[in-house]
Amino acid sequence: MRVGMGYDVHKLTTDRELILGGVTIPYEKGLLGHSDADVLVHAVMDALLGAAALGDIGKHFPDTDPKYKGISSITLLKHVAQLLEENHYMIENIDATIIAQRPKLLPFMPQMVKNIADALGIEENQVNVKATTEEGLGFTGAGEGISSHAICLLIPLFDLAADDRIAGRSCQGCGGCCK
Repeated sequence: MRVGMGYDVHKLTTDRELILGGVTIPYEKGLLGHSDADVLVHAVMDALLGAAALGDIGKHFPDTDPKYKGISSITLLKHVAQLLEENHYMIENIDATIIAQRPKLLPFMPQMVKNIADALGIEENQVNVKATTEEGLGFTGAGEGISSHAICLLIPLFDLAADDRIAGRSCQGCGGCCK
């Protein structure tokens, strides 16, 4: 098993949409960032990349690259899913928390879960999203920004194999596949 943890934070500002978990949420402010600044998806991506020892989102999607300007974080999450597949990892589960004083996020959480699960090609029951306030404390409590934490569990696919077939070694005589 491989465990990863992710964290992200962005400042709230006017003249930006508030996007969390790929959902545009009606609010007078949005998050400032090079991409769509989706702190929830950014934390999830960092958790997944960390568990797979593949660096972080800054390594894969630098904010100095113009091709990522305004890009949907859900699009970036799909790329992370491809990286996990290429490196033979399976997602067991993701648990994430959004820290925001306002707005209330409960009505939007089912769609956030669906968006994340769909982007990663996993079941919705493998993704949990929750939200909390900081009771008016700190920058999130003062409404200056929103942050998110995420944790995930990955399983290397090779660990699931009871024999050498999945590792690409000779399976001559096994009789278990169509080759």
